[in-house]
Amino acid sequence: MIADDERLVRTGLRVVIEAEPDLTVVGEAADGAEVVPLVRELRPDVVLMDVRMPGIDGIRATEQLLAGMAEPPRILVVTTFEHDDHVYDALRAGAAGFLLKRARAEEMVQAVRLIARGDSLLFPAAVRELALRHTAPAARADRPAPERGPIGRLTEREGQVLRLMATGLSNGEIAARLVLSQETVKTHVGGVLAKLGARDRTQAVIAAYESGFVLPG
Repeated sequence: MIADDERLVRTGLRVVIEAEPDLTVVGEAADGAEVVPLVRELRPDVVLMDVRMPGIDGIRATEQLLAGMAEPPRILVVTTFEHDDHVYDALRAGAAGFLLKRARAEEMVQAVRLIARGDSLLFPAAVRELALRHTAPAARADRPAPERGPIGRLTEREGQVLRLMATGLSNGEIAARLVLSQETVKTHVGGVLAKLGARDRTQAVIAAYESGFVLPG
């Protein structure tokens, strides 16, 4: 489903997505207030969510979807500016990743498929920049040491995996870096998500930055 207040953007996204034999646009929303009712009716697997919409913005719509549905769709934020503070807020709210509206058609399609199968779409440099802007030095200094929060429950290996997740590495790449099997890495990733109470990799990486376990910059 596509949620964007600009008709031309919705039309462009629909054309790109429906050119693929395995993808279908089931509906469109021009306002954040339309998102939740339409999702309940249409049950899309993925919502392409603009963060800046009239009425209810994409951040609030994301929060409502994830809080109000037992099996919510995956949320992919589609934005004009990668360093938009609203993007960070949407990721914190539970979006699985973001993509720029100027992305090439093949990048958009790949992102939708990636999100649909349960993966996250991270751009480490952009997330680091957003985290740095949202976590002022004074605020970081005042925060409790990571070992005293949920991060402290991670094993040493889980901590290594989380740090590599924050760089954007896939399970296969992490496995190669740590000389582990992909199945073992998958188990460690699952442990990280469970202990941090994170919905997916994006949420885990944001928690790592905000706790000071991984430092931006």
